[in-house]
Amino acid sequence: MPPKAKASGVKKARAPPKRKLAEEFPPGEVLTDNAKKRWKLGPPVGQGGFGLLYLANEDSSGSVGANARYVIKVEPSENGPLFSELKFYMRAAKPDLIGAWMKSRKIEYLGVPKYWGSGFHEKGGKRYRFMVMDRFGTDLQKAFEENEKRFPRKLVLQLGLRLLDILEYIHEHEYVHADIKASNLLLSYSNPNQVYLVDYGLAYRYSPEGVPKEYKEDPKRCHDGTIEFTSIDAHKGVAPSRRADLEIMGYCMIQWLCGRLPWEDKLQDPLYVRDSKLRCRDNIDEFMKSCFTQENKPEEMGKFLQEVKTLGYTDKPDYAKFRGILQQGLKSIGATDDKKLDFAVPTNGTGLPSAKTPKRKKAAEKGQSNDETDGSPAKKRRAPPKKELSEAKKMGTTAKRPAKETQDSSEPVVKKSRGRSKKNS
Repeated sequence: MPPKAKASGVKKARAPPKRKLAEEFPPGEVLTDNAKKRWKLGPPVGQGGFGLLYLANEDSSGSVGANARYVIKVEPSENGPLFSELKFYMRAAKPDLIGAWMKSRKIEYLGVPKYWGSGFHEKGGKRYRFMVMDRFGTDLQKAFEENEKRFPRKLVLQLGLRLLDILEYIHEHEYVHADIKASNLLLSYSNPNQVYLVDYGLAYRYSPEGVPKEYKEDPKRCHDGTIEFTSIDAHKGVAPSRRADLEIMGYCMIQWLCGRLPWEDKLQDPLYVRDSKLRCRDNIDEFMKSCFTQENKPEEMGKFLQEVKTLGYTDKPDYAKFRGILQQGLKSIGATDDKKLDFAVPTNGTGLPSAKTPKRKKAAEKGQSNDETDGSPAKKRRAPPKKELSEAKKMGTTAKRPAKETQDSSEPVVKKSRGRSKKNS
């Protein structure tokens, strides 16, 4: 049978680079980091596309127990994902940097995972790269699904305030995150009222040495990120920016409140998603009407998106102004930021019940592992161009993204919704 002729003008989709899987080490294996500190591995608690995640403690005579406070991500050294993320952690996530920031801002905690060490380990003639990180609990995507894809308004506004703290910190340290979403937000292992933004595999140094990168569209980079949340700039192939982080955050908060975004019916078509976002940016009032009933519409979210819309590509956001918008939202429902995260959705909660959406497939990524229930990274993920929709369906909605790594996903920490509105979104 003769080979099929190629459609003119359509490039063949590039297969993701082949990467080796990490060998599983036995409990008790000792790794020595670059600072000569020794770490003992416990049992593996998670696995991503190309790396394993282990419980760990500082080396001692005893074994690593179930209450270990650290995890170690291990990858074959020739793989790229962990190397990408390490750059962010080593520049911006050292414990003394985070501690000094918290003290200067007078905040109780900052949801940025701390970097505790990294290095190389050789075994059986093979070389592995590793990084030591904080241990976390479950991710918010699991909580979202357990609550029938709705979060209460108070919780969403509190999560927004915590995210603003995180984004201001990483932005001031020359980085943007570029992949904010519920599965990259993890609850603390020891304090369920604390949430951390993880997975810095797409983190981008937007302002090296204090000089912001210029706006430039690159067709080769179109649609990087997680398709339903990624920014309009990313759809155009523009490098991530501070305004993009806030735009992504806005989409997440809208989804958490109403259950789904208007473009979630065609996530396999990145051009449709891009154009839908452009229409929503041009008419934010209509966007809000498409997500909420008039009586349940959270006015603060419209104001939040309007404020994002005013930002230029290199503008520094007024974080205090954004906080004020969310705090006013809390006030409007008679709530305050009591620092307690309550996932229970009241029967008269704000927002609409979610429509069931197809499960997103995890894609075969282009050089990185997903998450950081460990803190693990990922290289850039691209949704395929429109002419390659058949490939898009195979690869899922987050371009070039492997299976998610989870640490303690078996630990339930959220309450299920007891009641919800009967209206359709």
